[in-house]
Parts: sequence; C-alpha cells; structure tokens
Amino acid sequence: MREAEKLSLGQIQAFLEASEEVEFEGEKREEIYGWLRGVLQFHGYRQQNRRNRGLVRRYVEKLTGLSRAQVTRLIGRYLTSGEVKERSYRRHRFAQHYTRADVELLASVDEAHETLSGPATRRILEREYQEYGKPEYERLAVISVAHLYNLRKQRRYRECRLSYTKTRPTPVSIGERRRPNPQGQPGYLRVDTVHQGDLDGSKGVYHINAVDEVTQWQVVACAPRISEAWLQPVLESMLKQFPFRIRGFHSDNGSEFVNATVAQLLSKLLIEQTKSRPHHSNDNGLVEAKNGAVIRKHMGYGYIAASHAERIQRFYSEYFNPYLNFHRPCAQADVEIDDKGRQRRRYRRYQTPLETFLSTANPQLCLRSGVSIAMLRRVAHAISDTEAARRMQQAKRKLFEELRRTA
Repeated sequence: MREAEKLSLGQIQAFLEASEEVEFEGEKREEIYGWLRGVLQFHGYRQQNRRNRGLVRRYVEKLTGLSRAQVTRLIGRYLTSGEVKERSYRRHRFAQHYTRADVELLASVDEAHETLSGPATRRILEREYQEYGKPEYERLAVISVAHLYNLRKQRRYRECRLSYTKTRPTPVSIGERRRPNPQGQPGYLRVDTVHQGDLDGSKGVYHINAVDEVTQWQVVACAPRISEAWLQPVLESMLKQFPFRIRGFHSDNGSEFVNATVAQLLSKLLIEQTKSRPHHSNDNGLVEAKNGAVIRKHMGYGYIAASHAERIQRFYSEYFNPYLNFHRPCAQADVEIDDKGRQRRRYRRYQTPLETFLSTANPQLCLRSGVSIAMLRRVAHAISDTEAARRMQQAKRKLFEELRRTA
C-alpha cells in the first residue's frame, strides 16, 4: 500500500472494517520501524485522545503483523525518544575485577618461577604485596586459586607466555636400609643424583640434589663425574650451604654415595648415613619429586657436557639455591590419622623453606656455627620473590648461552 501512513482517521476506520478477514505482514524490520514512525508523526499521536490512539494502534497492528505487546513497546519507545529504532543487543557482563595489567603481571610471575602450582603461586603473590610492599600486587594478593587458573586461560596470558613445559616424572631410586625418623627436627637430608644425558659415548654432567625432609630446604650441586674423587668436594660444599646442622644423610644403594670416602666424610661430621630399603619405593620420594619439579624443570633433559660442571655449580650456589630456599613456596604436608589408623596427607600450607624452618620448635638451637636467624631474614628480605626469580632466570639464560657457544 502506497502512502498508507497518510490515511485519515476516518479512512483508517473504514479500512479496518473492510479488511477484518485479511491479514498483513511486514517484511523487513527497518522498513516496519520507519513506517510506524511516519504514521505516529503524521497523526500527531501524542496529541490524540484515547479513542483515536486505539484506532491508530489497531491500524499499525493490522498492517505490520506485529503483536499488541510489540506495538505497545515500539510506541512507548517513540513517546520516550521520538524515534523507533532497533536496539542493539548487549549481553550482561559482570564488572571486571582483574585488569589486563594483572593478567600480564601474573604471566611475568609465572615466567620467572616457571609456572608453579596454583597454591604456591598464590602464596608468592601474597608475599609480594604483604612482605615486600609491592602495590601492583594488591588485587592478585587475594585471588583465589581457582580464579588464578582462570586467568591463566585468558588469551592475554597465553600471549605473554612464550612456552609451556609439562613436568615429566623421573623415576629414580634413592634411600637407605632404614628410613630416617627426624621427629620434626631439621637436618635429615634425602640425597639423589640426576644424570644430564649421554652423547656419542660421552657422559653428561651429574646434578646432586639434597633436600631436608622437614623444611624442604634444598641444595643442588653439579659434578662432571659420579665418582668418589669428584663427589667429596661437592658434598662438602653442599653441606656448608645448609643453615642448620646436618644429622642424617639418606641415599639409595648406589656406589656414588655408599662408599668408604663418603662414609668417612659423614662420620667425621657426625652425620648418620642411611640408605633405602628394598620394596619401599617411598623411602626417598621427597627428593625424587624434587628431581622432576626442580632440576628437570629448569635444566631440561638434553645433554650437557661434563666440562660445563663448574659453570653450572656457580649458577647453583649464587642464584638457584638462594631462590629455592628463600623465595619459592613449597607444599607442606599435614599428616592426619583417621579412625582406622590410616595416614592421610593434606597440603594446605604453602611456605618457603625458610618460613618452615623458622616455624619449627627452637630453630635457633638447630643453626650451625656462624649463622643467625637475623642473617637469614636479611637475605630473604633483600629482594622480593619475583625479583629473585627474574635474576635467577637471567643468570640461567646467560648460562645456557655460554653452553651453546662452547658446545
């Protein structure tokens, strides 16, 4: 119908009576809305009385095929704004609490620490704000572990991260014939070796991993050979890096640790030596887990020539070991015994090894000569956790660049 919007009210009344059995339907929404606006403007809908408004409303319903409710909404929109336009759909969105900067900051922390577990990362974020006073960590300091994993799935986070490396388990047997019983006191070490591959008949370096059972204080060293002559100076250097007195030394039954040279060294220091029992794979499970979660994660699985052992040893003692013990949270197990006498380990506490050591009974009595609690606290608070991680990562990149140049 041409110029249907310009019919008079009388013509509209006659049209509605004559077309009662006829149905109409509009095609395009834009055309319907434009025609409706023209009808309302032509007849001065705002100034019409109730009867005439109803007549115009029925006329619009007839020609457009819209329902009474739809026409009412469109007329109401015209009366409010003077226009009849299609509203763009806007999905309801909750206010964003964590900003793009927070996601980028989390990615930088994960890159520095090489993506620790959610609870450990949350503890680092909390310490950055509470212990070291970094204002940029204020929102992330109270993030839940579940939402931390949500932020890791965001596109911006993935753009900031260059690579992902899934930790692969490394089954290595370590221990002694009798399992140590530290009774809550630090100083009982679990020790293992990790070999860095072979190439064309040449042996790679060996990493020596020592972990305190109670505090998880960890010292890693590197040796070019796994023999008595090479291990003795490395072990002496490792034992000096622990702030507390060493009471026990637990390893597997391999000849690298079960030999006269090591036994003489431990006996001289009044350290009890033990080794794993057969058919007890969990005797040295703690250090085995650290092999994969720490050494393999940072040093990888590829071959590294034995000639680089001294460079790696310097990196361990100057950067890696301080980062592990003063700035990297570890899961601390709480052992619960149920009604049937079964032990269940619950991991609710995430603390750095230093925090765990200071929470033991009378930690000052366990310190070796020349070390004080104040000294340890100064080292821990000299730089923040993430700053220490970034320094360690920078030193590690420099180390691997030197290894590639001299390969």
